[in-house]
Amino acid sequence: MRAQIPTGNRDIPVEFGTRAQPVPGPDEVLVKVGAYSVNRGETFQLENPAPGLVPGKDIAGLVVQAARDGSGPPVGRRVVGHPPSGGWAEYAVVPADALAEIPDGVCVTQAAALPLAGLTALTLLRAAGPLIGRRLLITGASGGVGHYVTELAAGAGAEVTVVTADAERGARLAELGAAAVVHDVADAVGPFDVVMESTGGTALPVALGKLARRGTLLWFGQASRTPPTVDFFDFFAGPVSATVKHVGYADHDGPVGPDLATLVRLVAEGRLHPEIGRVADWTHTAETLTDLRDRRIRGKAVLTVG
Repeated sequence: MRAQIPTGNRDIPVEFGTRAQPVPGPDEVLVKVGAYSVNRGETFQLENPAPGLVPGKDIAGLVVQAARDGSGPPVGRRVVGHPPSGGWAEYAVVPADALAEIPDGVCVTQAAALPLAGLTALTLLRAAGPLIGRRLLITGASGGVGHYVTELAAGAGAEVTVVTADAERGARLAELGAAAVVHDVADAVGPFDVVMESTGGTALPVALGKLARRGTLLWFGQASRTPPTVDFFDFFAGPVSATVKHVGYADHDGPVGPDLATLVRLVAEGRLHPEIGRVADWTHTAETLTDLRDRRIRGKAVLTVG
């Protein structure tokens, strides 16, 4: 089968190659990939790829071989999946419990934009706790996670302030429910009960200082690729009993299939809107990756296969 193979070249990070079609295990499903999305974190992974890596964690497509143990969807069903790797190819093997059927009214490009960013958003929102009436600050809100968190948190009753350098993206985030849009974290008017921080660098200590008493900062990324520095005395002179918590998107106790089902259901109901900044044929994967890395794409980027 054809697949996107890492090159180790920063300017052309992947190219077409051939791999043997994967063989599913008893509790795995073979999916003919119709679309996959790429994530900015994957562009960093490709700078020093592991030998034999076929990247790809966000896919949507058609079941062509069901799991032998009877779990998961049957042949012919449209599905969204979150395999551990191997999604940027014509076929991918996915654990049956890491799949969800795509309901009518949701296309494969929308579904492919959901897994990693959507699962991260759900993990963050659960870590934040009840949101009704609480004030929430989201940095780096122009990406896929930021859009999902904004819409879901606003829908859950939070008063959401977003930080984005892009005025057009800010307007869209306001449409999705953001109560305030600022272009620098220093301009956010606190205090906030919860801060979701994904930028790192100088932004994190500034965001930390915006917390309310007993507030929580959820740290889930470092998109600036610059480590933050937090001064011990500044921190303890700031919000009383503040908490800093690292949140990894894979921090869940069960399989991701039910969460994927929740995400596609919300899309079908018109309660969640994937923000897709680019849809292109998978022949354009390399340039899409470099554009995403260099912030020339806002929201998600989806490649269609076949």
